[in-house]
Amino acid sequence: MKPINEAHVAQPGLEIAAADDETALAIQELLSARCAIAPADRTTREPGEPGVRLRCFLDLRQEPDA
Repeated sequence: MKPINEAHVAQPGLEIAAADDETALAIQELLSARCAIAPADRTTREPGEPGVRLRCFLDLRQEPDA
């Protein structure tokens, strides 16, 4: 997988890199229990690269909706 660099961190949102869809979506689910999140509904794949990426947006300052 491609490394995450400063350009990625400067953009709003969080990019999750995982081995498969199930793992990426499980990580997103864990984050949603800790902070407010606008979840992604699918992952993306780079041709010729292993694994998947999922981009979601979260706000660590807000509690999740109960």
